[in-house]
Amino acid sequence: MRLKARLRREWRFLRGLSRTLSRVKGIESASTNLICDDLQAAVDEWRGRPALTFEDRSVTYGELDAIANRFARWGRGAGLRKGQTVALFMPNRLEYLCIWYGLSKIGVVTALINNQLGGAALAHCLNLSGASHVIVDPDTQAAFEAAQGQLERPFQEWVLGSASGAQRDLAQALKSCSQLPPDRSAREDVKAGDTALLIFTSGTTGLPKAARITHVRAQLYMRGFAGSTDARPSDRIYIALPLYHATGGLCAMGAALLNGASIVLRRKFSASHFWEEVTAEGCTMFAYIGELCRYLVNQPVHEDETRHKLRLAFGNGLRPDIWPVMKQRFRIPEILEFYGATEGNVSLFNFDGREGAVGRAPKYLRKRFNVRLIQFDVETEQPIRGPNGLCRECGPGQVGECIGQIGSDARSAYAGYVDRAATEKKILRDVFEKGDAWFATGDLMRSDADGYLYFVDRIGDTFRWKGENVSTNEVAERLQSAPGVEQANVYGVAVPSSEGRAGMAALVTGEGFDIATLAEHVAREIPPYAQPLFVRLLPHLETTGTFKVRKMDLAADGYDPARIKGGLWFRDPKKGYVKLTKSVFDRIESGAIKV
Repeated sequence: MRLKARLRREWRFLRGLSRTLSRVKGIESASTNLICDDLQAAVDEWRGRPALTFEDRSVTYGELDAIANRFARWGRGAGLRKGQTVALFMPNRLEYLCIWYGLSKIGVVTALINNQLGGAALAHCLNLSGASHVIVDPDTQAAFEAAQGQLERPFQEWVLGSASGAQRDLAQALKSCSQLPPDRSAREDVKAGDTALLIFTSGTTGLPKAARITHVRAQLYMRGFAGSTDARPSDRIYIALPLYHATGGLCAMGAALLNGASIVLRRKFSASHFWEEVTAEGCTMFAYIGELCRYLVNQPVHEDETRHKLRLAFGNGLRPDIWPVMKQRFRIPEILEFYGATEGNVSLFNFDGREGAVGRAPKYLRKRFNVRLIQFDVETEQPIRGPNGLCRECGPGQVGECIGQIGSDARSAYAGYVDRAATEKKILRDVFEKGDAWFATGDLMRSDADGYLYFVDRIGDTFRWKGENVSTNEVAERLQSAPGVEQANVYGVAVPSSEGRAGMAALVTGEGFDIATLAEHVAREIPPYAQPLFVRLLPHLETTGTFKVRKMDLAADGYDPARIKGGLWFRDPKKGYVKLTKSVFDRIESGAIKV
């Protein structure tokens, strides 16, 4: 039975890999076939089929293309030319894909701006984009107006809605634009290796960076997921992820649109309405981010959670403890977890459903993957190099940084960021031989003997304490299994007269939480060196638009009771968690309490 199960897994892995590779074959940076040509080919094949449903409106592939053509014609009329950039600052809506698809037909780059930003962060992204035109809607125009004083150059503001003052009415302008495709001469000399989009990093540890997404990179995303998901024209894919990010805006869109399937798009994710919408719309797939799945698991039982037609959920960041619950409670037959850095050249898929793994790169296919794990010092945050100056590869079970070899082919190319210094910072040189170059993902992973890779933590999140490396991700998982703990965010804080950083946990709790019970759970489930020294309670955890938990502000607060409102405890080695008062804080700071 074990042999049969292993062979079945191997077959599923090879079938998924073959499907995906066959769809990305032939993509080349020097080609004049752009991402808009891939989408146009889909339109030509499935013109009359339903493409996208948003709120109370549905459009066919042909209608979606006609909307895109109007945006292309508008761009030409506004004086935009190939290589120039337009900033798109809107929430999910029917026109979102049409805008960047249409602008790509005339060689114009679209900067996808996080619609939740405001103030300095929004101004930073707009300044970095290099754009002089911005498209907003009624939901975002106020935030743009408020940030104008911090912009380095004037922007022409186009509103998909009521316009006033210096604003321009984009909806009105589009009415005079033809829905016929622009002439291909508008993008003459644009190559697949040129930039199609700018997608910004989440900014969890600082201001966002603008990743250059070339046409090749967008094609790899969209074609790759068209193959890996094995979607077909009868599929309906539910997308509630933000379209300004690659998972929702490229991966999920590609899975549907390059296979003749249809999209059910939502303005934003709602855990309470998810199952009724998925069931009512007859959805067969949905795209996830790990935290989205945890929200679903924490919801009360819903009558539609097992009455759906879902056959596949695909995405990244699914926690190992949530994985089996998703499959068993919600009866989802298959989960496709993947790993990829928006700006990088590393792509991994877990085709056979090994719980907890982000992907697989088996030894017998080593040459087909550009992925390696190298030994890493979390204290210095540098790779460990031998006497010859070269890096050391990790063996099975060892934790190291995941890196991807940079090559000249489309799959291993690295376009980097708009900021050249930021681009260079992510390149490791002289890794396994003099002169080679590798993209540093910034993620710590471990592999097993079968080549499965498991995410451990982000570099900078993992910290060293008592001579041991502490994975914040793994500690958070253990804490979330404690009674009454709904969410956990773990990070390291500096303590005077101590080497490394001590663990601290910020918890969101509910019914059944008790600090004494938590202390018992921590002592039983977590190794002594990884047990959080400090615990604080929060009403909720701050996340980015893609559900990534923010740590920076919490780490800055430290464990100072003067800066923290709500429950705050210190782990006494004899008494368990005790209230962290100003007196206790002062004794820790002075060294009177040894940690």
